[in-house]
Amino acid sequence: MGAMNAPVLIRPAVPADAEALAALARRTFLETFGPQYDPADMTAFLDGAYSPAKQLEELENPAWVTLLAEADGEPVGFAQLVLGSGMPCVAGPAPMELNRIYALRATHGTGLGNALMEAVLAEALAQGGGTLWLGVWERNDRAQAFYRRWGFERVGGHVFRVGSQCDTDDILARPLQAP
Repeated sequence: MGAMNAPVLIRPAVPADAEALAALARRTFLETFGPQYDPADMTAFLDGAYSPAKQLEELENPAWVTLLAEADGEPVGFAQLVLGSGMPCVAGPAPMELNRIYALRATHGTGLGNALMEAVLAEALAQGGGTLWLGVWERNDRAQAFYRRWGFERVGGHVFRVGSQCDTDDILARPLQAP
């Protein structure tokens, strides 16, 4: 890939990033889950969740904070926080959802995921969060291990639907503590 030889910049995404963010989100979701779903279901999901218009809507929503990771000016990963978002199984104070955290497959093992998580935790604390929670596919062993290393523990579950297929996501949470 080459881009990871350059320093990575993690910055808040802005509305002008909607197209690039949509392309990155589609690519990372396909890299992670593509073989799991019927192609028609996957296309419909991507068109709904990761269209440029949907990304623009999220970027303009003050309750959403999107962090974009770039190397050599090219997007290589992103994370999205939803402020004030809770779930009944998340018992901690001032919950925030880590709605998405994805990096291009070519960057796996380079430390980008850790850098994104550090940025997410700092942003969540800066936004007044007390608890960070997320949903992760129960069979995504790589992500499950990553979140465990960051102190997340299972507190519940919910259904995640892609087209006609329903999967179970584990709900994981951890307290946010000032560094």
